[in-house]
Amino acid sequence: MTLSLSIWHWLLALLPVLAVVVLMLVFRWGGSKAGGAGWFTAILVAVAFFGARFDLLAVAQVKAVLLSLDVLFIIWAALLLFNIAREAGAIQMIGKALPGLTDDRVMQSLLIGWLMVSFLQGMGGFGVPVAVVAPLLVGLGFGPVQAVAMASIGHGWAVTFGSLASSFQSLIAVTGLPGEYLAPLSALLLGIACIPSGLLVALIGTGWKGLKRAFLPVVVISAVTGAVQFLLATNQLWTLGATGAAMAGLAVMFGWLNLPGYRSQLAEIDESQDKGQNKSLLLSLFAYGLLVLLAFASNLIQPVKSFLSQVAFTLDFPEVQTDYGWLTPAGPGRVINIFGHPGAILIYTCVISYIIYRAIGYIRKGAWKGIIRNTFRSGVDSSLGILAMVGLASIMMHSGMTYLLADGLSVSFPRTVYPVIAPFIGALGAFITGSNNNSNVLFAVLQQNTAELLNLGVPLILAAQTAGGALGSVLAPAKVIVGCSTVGLAGKEGEVMRKLLIYGLITISTVSVAALIIHLIG
Repeated sequence: MTLSLSIWHWLLALLPVLAVVVLMLVFRWGGSKAGGAGWFTAILVAVAFFGARFDLLAVAQVKAVLLSLDVLFIIWAALLLFNIAREAGAIQMIGKALPGLTDDRVMQSLLIGWLMVSFLQGMGGFGVPVAVVAPLLVGLGFGPVQAVAMASIGHGWAVTFGSLASSFQSLIAVTGLPGEYLAPLSALLLGIACIPSGLLVALIGTGWKGLKRAFLPVVVISAVTGAVQFLLATNQLWTLGATGAAMAGLAVMFGWLNLPGYRSQLAEIDESQDKGQNKSLLLSLFAYGLLVLLAFASNLIQPVKSFLSQVAFTLDFPEVQTDYGWLTPAGPGRVINIFGHPGAILIYTCVISYIIYRAIGYIRKGAWKGIIRNTFRSGVDSSLGILAMVGLASIMMHSGMTYLLADGLSVSFPRTVYPVIAPFIGALGAFITGSNNNSNVLFAVLQQNTAELLNLGVPLILAAQTAGGALGSVLAPAKVIVGCSTVGLAGKEGEVMRKLLIYGLITISTVSVAALIIHLIG
């Protein structure tokens, strides 16, 4: 079934997204207010112009709530862990320890805002990397807006093969093509995207002089991370692609910090100041070390993974159709693995960390009340924004608006130009839905069919789809809300969005140019 495409309907389909963007960027509305306005706009457009009925809206909203719960589980657990770690003095200790590795501001920004956040994306993703790293950057003295922008842009290259390659697995599933066929070009484009990701982190954090100083280490480290990710992905180890690449990048970075001109000239870290008095750095970082351990164990140790995956929750949804024939087939909604969910892993980490910190005296008696209060204060506004954004995306998907947007883009450009456009279609899907995984589910088959009709290389176009989706996902309002919630910017997401859209277009354009070059020489 196809929708009748006209410029009028295409602009109407764009209207809900445009409303969110304009309200956030121009009028500086917060994510919850802009998301609510976009959600209401999507309902009006879907009913008035796309033939959506009550049953379709109801199914779309219940699916949206289920998807939101999946995300909010992680967000609230990540906020709780952050507040526990802050109460234990971990954030303050990191802020003192990292300058001890190097007093070079550029290398500090790359170490945390590029490599550490990418490592966390490799292990878990789902909003956790920015939620964890942005406060650490603030602790180092970067501004809150800088911190969220750096952490967001820094890990875009690691999204497709991060989260144990969940986005790549979706690409395989919906296209029916083997991973071995799709992995090489996907890894190549994402490896190329690693370079602008690192350079932009340096630019955001330290300006043009910092960018110049960062050029050589970023290029060298990107070559290593790109090569490691390519080798893992092309040897059927794509679930470890981003994690292994980021670990290799961190290893090179630690070696780089011992080179002349980068070695720290600072004295030993003074651990006797402020809240870090008489505290060990390693013990302060226990919560994050435990998170790494539990994340690996729950995903890579099969008996543990099987044990935690025994209980899952989902709902089966009926088929719904618009008055104009756009059909959403019946099927299950988002499956939430109750005990093996990333949010559950974070909760285990929170409970164990609190007990240990309390036992060794790093957290005072009764501090849990303040921890809960701070978590609640940070999480409420973000949760409302995410519910609205996911609801908007679900209505657009079920009424055919999202498909119409991508279809309009795909038929409007000639064969030679399409490899340039493909990453932007992937980015559009991720921007709307907040997820590269969702973008691949939504647009991969469309991109595959378009490539076949235009006689283009299918692996290249699908690589451009998932690379664009990965880089576009970090610009999504829902994810920006997550990052802002942990650094005191709730309600000020528009300020961050204005920065991210500019820098994000640079990374996506890099992939577009690379895809075009590969097409021309292929």
